[in-house]
Amino acid sequence: MKTKIKKSEEEWEKILTPEQYRVLREKGTELPFTGKYVNNKQKGVYKCAACGNELFASDTKFDSGCGWPSFYAPASKENVAEQEDNIHFMRRTEVLCSKCGGHLGHVFNDGPKPTGLRYCINSASLDFKGKKENKK
Repeated sequence: MKTKIKKSEEEWEKILTPEQYRVLREKGTELPFTGKYVNNKQKGVYKCAACGNELFASDTKFDSGCGWPSFYAPASKENVAEQEDNIHFMRRTEVLCSKCGGHLGHVFNDGPKPTGLRYCINSASLDFKGKKENKK
């Protein structure tokens, strides 16, 4: 089991951009088709923007047309947590970073094979490391 990161909201505000804080700590959502990783096709790894936890590999990313980066599986099941989300009169499953508890997005059961899942993730919650950068 990974060590959990615990910081005060004031500490998070100091290390995150305002948009990252709004998404990761206040469970916000960026507007569709505005995130910097929606159309990213580079090979590499998507990490949590708050704590660096490895969340998704580029080879699981697909174009779902929903306006947010979409993945059919996490890099490791233990790196993400899920919880029920019933706000806004919708029944969804929220996806969180298991290390820092940051809000990433939601997961739906309408994705491609092999999992049938669509992890719909905010770009603001991610930090992409290209393949060359990842080897450092």
